[in-house]
Amino acid sequence: MLRLVHQYGTVTSAAEALHLTPSAVSHHLRELARELKVPLLEPQGRKVRLTPAAHVLVEHADGLLARWEETLAELESHRAGVTGPLRMCGFTTAVGGLIAPAAGALRRDDPELVVEIRECDTDVSMGLLAAGEVDIAVIEPTADAPPPGDPRFQREPLLEEPLDLIVPAVHPLARRPGVRLDDAADEAWVSIQPDACAHHQQIMAYCAAAGFTPRIAHTVSSWSVIWALVAHGLGVSLVPRLADGPSDQPVVRVPLTGDGVPRRRVLTCVRRGSRDNPLIVRGLDALRDAVPDRCARVAA
Repeated sequence: MLRLVHQYGTVTSAAEALHLTPSAVSHHLRELARELKVPLLEPQGRKVRLTPAAHVLVEHADGLLARWEETLAELESHRAGVTGPLRMCGFTTAVGGLIAPAAGALRRDDPELVVEIRECDTDVSMGLLAAGEVDIAVIEPTADAPPPGDPRFQREPLLEEPLDLIVPAVHPLARRPGVRLDDAADEAWVSIQPDACAHHQQIMAYCAAAGFTPRIAHTVSSWSVIWALVAHGLGVSLVPRLADGPSDQPVVRVPLTGDGVPRRRVLTCVRRGSRDNPLIVRGLDALRDAVPDRCARVAA
């Protein structure tokens, strides 16, 4: 609980991540402070922050939790007939392009294995992982994700995928084998809503690096709607290789060329100490096997 309060900045947000009431979290933290005879939280504006003593406790807690995960991993190897559940989560295109194929392969190899999947953005995935509600998270290294050195997690690169320009089938750029990003500088653009995922920010950043500010004409909530708008000539967009639209839409995916082709890195993340859990090893192996040929596998 203390770790999540530190991560989210409020007792309420930590309680939501743990599916508890704020009063229950506050009660447990008061009891912990009373037992340890040190204050753990102090007000910081409308939020709270950890006291120096609480930071010491969290540092030791991270090590204890990692050792506990290692213990569970060793115990798992002594269990016969492991049936799960194996709990995985990830952002939308990761679920469709990686997690679903991996889970399907695992079930075909072992029909008794229970696999549970959640679709959520990276920041939510990391909260679920920290709270012990999932075992493997497939994430993007976004600004909302904990830094690489976070002692709670162990992350590994999974793939690196170029982003392609999608245009209407009748668009002049659709007939070219490859284009530079600035070839679309004068186009209307379609993006996912800024508060929904990193897609909008990626378009803005990559276009700025190419020397122009894109004119975002439409913001939507799903990749399928992007495909529909592009198909009807209402704009163009950048899409990762894992993202696919309806096959009957007259949309052409055009590879980008030149310097600094936009790329997206995708990582797997587990709780530190759990990496050798046999069930998690199977899940990670299945995710690596599920990487499609159109994306580049990245060695761990």
